[in-house]
Amino acid sequence: MKEQNPLDQLSEKLVRTLAKTSIEYSVIEPGDNILVAMSGGKDSYGLLHLLTRLMPRLPFDVKLVAVHVAQGQPGYNGEPLKNWLEQSGVPYEIVHQDTYSVVQRHTKPGETFCSVCSRMRRGVLYTTASRLGCNKIALGHHRDDTVATLMMNLFYSGKIQAMPAKYTTNNGELQVIRPMIEIAEHNLVELARLAEFPILPCGLCSTQEDHKRKFVGELLDNLEKDHPQIRNVMLGAIKNVRPSHLLDQTIERIKRT
Repeated sequence: MKEQNPLDQLSEKLVRTLAKTSIEYSVIEPGDNILVAMSGGKDSYGLLHLLTRLMPRLPFDVKLVAVHVAQGQPGYNGEPLKNWLEQSGVPYEIVHQDTYSVVQRHTKPGETFCSVCSRMRRGVLYTTASRLGCNKIALGHHRDDTVATLMMNLFYSGKIQAMPAKYTTNNGELQVIRPMIEIAEHNLVELARLAEFPILPCGLCSTQEDHKRKFVGELLDNLEKDHPQIRNVMLGAIKNVRPSHLLDQTIERIKRT
């Protein structure tokens, strides 16, 4: 038997994790028409790469369409991503919408662009998904994202909240899915290296530093030195909640109704 190369070996490992997540949380279902959000970062490349390897193994039909939002950032060059999408064989669309100038106007001094930018990009994706007849939008968030979000909310927002594998938008028309929510970021870094994804730099993120997110990331890195499985344990905690041992009175009211 021919031995797999490192890229195929890692891809196979991550596809198995993605498939497990999909089954456990009903992330991918028969008849889905999924818009795969392509930012041009390592995570979105990894997501589409793994989904295209998972699709032939599914016992039902699923459609994919990759969508990249060109946001009008200075120095933007989307050609490497476009060429990669051409070679992938997945139907794709590049939506040109100048959200850059809007983000600049609506971000208050001292705040980061990321939250405003992500909300605007998400709005464009929702509109595009509806136009293309998609029922789901797939995002490239991974294990480290949901663990960091849990910490960010705990430290800075006073709430216990992470990222779900799937949720329905407020208007009830679309579902947002995160197929890689149980995949570690370091595996996606290695996947990007082996596959030589043509990463697009972000003209907004590179001009600022999110100090809160950086602090949480460094804290987790330091904890991981003494407890190498800390991120996996925290992911397990998100899946093993004991509401009766928290102080939220809403839970008690729901139980009584």
